[in-house]
Amino acid sequence: MKEKIGQLIKDKLLSLNIECEDISVEVPKNKDNGDYSSNIAMKLAKNLHRSPMDIAKDIINNMEDEEITKIEALAPGFINFYVKKDYLTDNINNVLNLNDKYGSSNIGKGQKINIEFVSANPTGILHMGNARGGAYGDSLARIMTFCGYDVTKEYYLNDAGVQITKLAKSIYSRYLDLCGVENTFPENGYPGQEIKDIAKIIYEENKERLVDNDLEPFKKYGIDYLTKQIFKDLKEYRIEYDVVTSEKSIYEKHPIQDVLDNIAKNGYLYQKDGATWFKSSEIYDDKDHVFIKADGTYTYVVPDIPYHMDKLDRGYQKVIDVLGTDHHGYVARLKSAVKAVGYDDSKIEVKLLQLVRIVNNGEAMAMHKRSGNVVTLKDLIDEVGVNAARYYFSKYSLDTQMDFDIGLAKSKSNDNPVYYVSYAYARICSILNKYPEIPKKEKYTCINEESAYNVLASIYKFKEVCENACQKEMPHLITNYVYELASLFHTYYEKCRVISEDEQKTIENLNLIKAVKITLYNALNLIGVVPDERM
Repeated sequence: MKEKIGQLIKDKLLSLNIECEDISVEVPKNKDNGDYSSNIAMKLAKNLHRSPMDIAKDIINNMEDEEITKIEALAPGFINFYVKKDYLTDNINNVLNLNDKYGSSNIGKGQKINIEFVSANPTGILHMGNARGGAYGDSLARIMTFCGYDVTKEYYLNDAGVQITKLAKSIYSRYLDLCGVENTFPENGYPGQEIKDIAKIIYEENKERLVDNDLEPFKKYGIDYLTKQIFKDLKEYRIEYDVVTSEKSIYEKHPIQDVLDNIAKNGYLYQKDGATWFKSSEIYDDKDHVFIKADGTYTYVVPDIPYHMDKLDRGYQKVIDVLGTDHHGYVARLKSAVKAVGYDDSKIEVKLLQLVRIVNNGEAMAMHKRSGNVVTLKDLIDEVGVNAARYYFSKYSLDTQMDFDIGLAKSKSNDNPVYYVSYAYARICSILNKYPEIPKKEKYTCINEESAYNVLASIYKFKEVCENACQKEMPHLITNYVYELASLFHTYYEKCRVISEDEQKTIENLNLIKAVKITLYNALNLIGVVPDERM
């Protein structure tokens, strides 16, 4: 209906010889101002040198449509539209027919999108930052797929480099402890319990045979063990990847030295103080950065250059990286490097997630920690469940710091949005399970309560919400929508009897709540929440 009203306005402007492409139609917060409203007259006032009210009156003069009952101009220049409710009730069958496809679209037109998220180094267990980034990346992938994009979810496995050597040294030190060999734990080593667990496995399989060995077996054991644990936790968190890319495999396609030689050939490298510097200030950065330290080791960004070249080589129209807020300075460096090597950096988009603080009923807390001093994703899942974790991490914009309230997430009260939404879904299921066969109606003539129309209006806009969340890359818009729909359903349920002596009205109400169930399920699925039918 919003699109239809926008087209009516556009057609009328053309008849008045007025050009305007930016025609906005919104749903007024105040129901007294109609079902839809446009401020187009106020937008045109400056260019036309006329009052908004005069323009509005000209636009609505002789404007009519069989689905619109009234059109009015309201000071200072709004145009309000009052529409018949048939389009809302007619949409019930549309929802029932489309079922799990309801709300989907093809705005993406099959464009190839790569979303890389989590990609934690296999040097420890997943933590709260990974939990938030994982929820965002997976939800965004679901939403974009739902809206017609060809999305690849990718995990970049850092199985090479300095951090893996540090991992091996940490495991080796713990292994030597078990062998009774005196040693010093490596500076900045990984202290987590999982490192001790890996060392114990190695010791039980090999005893003292590896005491004088090199680090390779410790690297292999460490990477294999931690990678399996990472993907096990992610699967429980309802995240599975389409592609896992090994850092080692990237170097086979794009050797780092070849990449650096290319950047040097393009005039962006120079020597200073025994190090190799990148002229990032000549592209996007505010200063230059070291690429190769005086000791010959690469800085953080260097291995990521060939990786992003590889992703672009695979033909993606957009590459989205979800990273922690500590990567803020990295973004300009990476995009500068990709441009310096001759690739299209405009296809790379970096999302930075803000920090998470754990609280319990508003008070900062420390959960049981199994891994050094880090709260793990597994701890969180065990404490509150996957649904609560996924919902809460999808509730906030990625660029805002958030508190994760453990007590609230576990509570069975309407103050807990996860419980509130799930209760709406379970309420519907408890009714529909008693009516396995519900005939559809060609016309829904018995639904006339305002609370029912409010529910149907929310269902009607679901597709628009999905497209908006997709285009803005904001999964939290879906989470906000879910809460709104659940709230409207609860109000409807309290004010209207779904089951009554009136068979016709009962059938229509059952189809209405079935449409709510489908829409709620589809929306929750987009943020990785699977609602229970019983509570």
